[in-house]
Amino acid sequence: MHDHIARAMAVKGKIRAVACVTTKLANDICFLQGTSPIASIALGRALSGAALVGSTLKQGQWMALKFEGSGPLKKLITEVEWDGAIRGTVAVPDAVAESVPAALGRAGFLTVSKDLGMKSPYSGTVQLCTSEIAEDLAYYLTDSEQTPSAMGLGVSLAEDGQINAAGGFLIQSLPPSDLVAVEKIMAAIAKLPPLTTLLQDGKSPQDLLEQLLEGIEHHPLESTDLFFRCGCSRDKVERAILSLGADELKRLIDEQGEASVTCEFCKQQYQFERSELETLSRSY
Repeated sequence: MHDHIARAMAVKGKIRAVACVTTKLANDICFLQGTSPIASIALGRALSGAALVGSTLKQGQWMALKFEGSGPLKKLITEVEWDGAIRGTVAVPDAVAESVPAALGRAGFLTVSKDLGMKSPYSGTVQLCTSEIAEDLAYYLTDSEQTPSAMGLGVSLAEDGQINAAGGFLIQSLPPSDLVAVEKIMAAIAKLPPLTTLLQDGKSPQDLLEQLLEGIEHHPLESTDLFFRCGCSRDKVERAILSLGADELKRLIDEQGEASVTCEFCKQQYQFERSELETLSRSY
């Protein structure tokens, strides 16, 4: 099954529901990152979470999720664009822990940044609530964006450590709230088999929505393919080097005579010889 996200509206627009499968892109990204089993599970869940939370982005818009905690993963970042492009990285890819909360750490912060085409990007931060990625994202949406939300995320690994199933769902209650419909959906979530089991059985995002919204008036909306794409380029790296400032760039030229920059998302390396750095320095 190809990676994609499906959307639906229920009860005359009072319930918004989305579900996704991200198996291939999560596996590709974790391979690039060289992640340990627990880091693969954490990053895989965060990638699905980014797809779900970013499913309302309009053309040209972008969103990032950053988890920073006291655990061995240190930091986990995912980014999603309006067209379904997703990327992600973790600060310590070979981290070892018994669970995702232990890997993230019980103390830390979730920061959600959005570029919605306004004068400056929006950014909101909350403390990690449980360090379970789905629960913390649902808490952020409910508390900071005032949209009561329920989220489920699942990632399973094959014996060789590769991701063989990844995906999730997000249900949101929109005003005016329909409490009867909300209670039915919460009951359906409670009866839902483990999400990883459903994904391993080949359930599509549309199948997940049908199961979650069974017995509730709803209609499907458009679906969007999900895929890995990095946003790095040599021009962006040059701008990053220039942002060091004239004094720091001069020190880099004098002490090292060259520079090597590696993209944290795709691991592409960008090399700059002395002559190239000197040309950049003349831009000040």
